Amino acid sequence: MAIALNLMVWLAALPAMLALAVTAWTIATARRNAGLVDIFWSLFFLLAAIVYFARSEGPRSRALLVLILVGFWALRLSIYLALRNWSAPEDRRYQAIRARNEPGFAWKSLYLVFGLQALLAWLISAPLAGAIASSRPLGPLDALGAAVILFGIAFESIADAQLARFKADSDSTGKVMDRGLWRYTRHPNYFGEFCVWWGLYILALSAGAWWTLPAPILMTVLLLKISGVTLLEQDIVERRPGYRDYVVRTNTFFPGPPRAT
Repeated sequence: MAIALNLMVWLAALPAMLALAVTAWTIATARRNAGLVDIFWSLFFLLAAIVYFARSEGPRSRALLVLILVGFWALRLSIYLALRNWSAPEDRRYQAIRARNEPGFAWKSLYLVFGLQALLAWLISAPLAGAIASSRPLGPLDALGAAVILFGIAFESIADAQLARFKADSDSTGKVMDRGLWRYTRHPNYFGEFCVWWGLYILALSAGAWWTLPAPILMTVLLLKISGVTLLEQDIVERRPGYRDYVVRTNTFFPGPPRAT
């Protein structure tokens, strides 16, 4: 019964998320920059959390906790990406997608980019539905989950700030960012995201929504194998020759001490 109720709450967010995808597509198409979808990625989850919260009944402690944590994470990431990407040229990843799907990419991007991201976000948002819809009281796992989420937000926020300062320095042109958190992992921002989503699953697990386990697994696969690490590192050695040495001495994803070279 509880699982069926959670599934109904989960399904309720899909129409709203698809509507946001259409809005994002309209803006991005007008600016001829499909990469602006990245600004909306975290907002899909915030919208989902709001829908789940509006439909939840009974005790609201966990629901409010999840809403606050997701709101903090989503707004921070969206604002950061908006400041970075709004007036920038279209990201090379989306340029490649555009080139493969011309003519007519403007229309095709509605489902290839924006609709697909909305659907993925909905699938991954299952722990939010499970945690928010639950009437179970808060417990130790909730404290653990919240701590993991806050650690992840802090980790990726620090990494983003360090990278932004590095890129703003004219002396950094053509160089590799290997300072701060980037000294211990080549992708500290993605590792922070990883922590956020496993922390949210811990909250869902505390709420009894064990069935949402595929969501953080899917997010991990995306970060490591599809849209994250693997995609970013496909040609970075060609653009930044020093990256080869950076790979030798620095962990790919999970932080660890630099290796001697």
